[in-house]
Amino acid sequence: MLDSFKHKGLRKNLVQHIRKNGITDENVLKAIETIPRHFFMDSSFLEFAYEDKPFPIGSGQTISQPYTVAFQTELLKIKKGDKVLEIGTGSGYQACVLLEMGARVFTVERQKKLYLKTKKFLPEINYNPKIFYGDGYKGLPTFAPFDKIIVTAGAPYIPDTLIEQLKIGGILVVPVGSSGIQIMTRIIKTSKNDYKKEEHGAFRFVPLLGDKAYD
Repeated sequence: MLDSFKHKGLRKNLVQHIRKNGITDENVLKAIETIPRHFFMDSSFLEFAYEDKPFPIGSGQTISQPYTVAFQTELLKIKKGDKVLEIGTGSGYQACVLLEMGARVFTVERQKKLYLKTKKFLPEINYNPKIFYGDGYKGLPTFAPFDKIIVTAGAPYIPDTLIEQLKIGGILVVPVGSSGIQIMTRIIKTSKNDYKKEEHGAFRFVPLLGDKAYD
């Protein structure tokens, strides 16, 4: 896999575009400028890797639009050393952004083929999140609590199980909505049983899959 001067230049242009669209967290921008997004895409899409668009990655899933990745990550307010749960590993690109920012990443994927592919691929490019095959609605109670949780698929509701797995003071970012468009929602856990809810605009995600076999 080659990361050429051309690729690096295209990433720099992409970061400038995302910055102009309102992303201000320099650590988020630096991570996106560092990670070769073209590594995560089928060769037929390579020429589009640094356009600000989502693209298919198989199993009915997509690699998210870079702006969306940046927006969700900025809402998380990542600090170095944060223990982060990601629901929906997909291509692994979002997990790599979090790792690049110094987070410890635990990630869950429901699609068996994607899980196996990504689990093998990420160590090959020197990224090593802890990857699990399972139902994202259930989170990872064994490894809870988490400082931050990010859901990278559209959830029809906010799963209570994920709020329970947040530390007090922790942040959950999840696109909520059962139709084609979701509202980006940030939950800040203020006590064991209470939280503050914020809404941050409309986005479009593939649906969050529930407790069913997706081989």
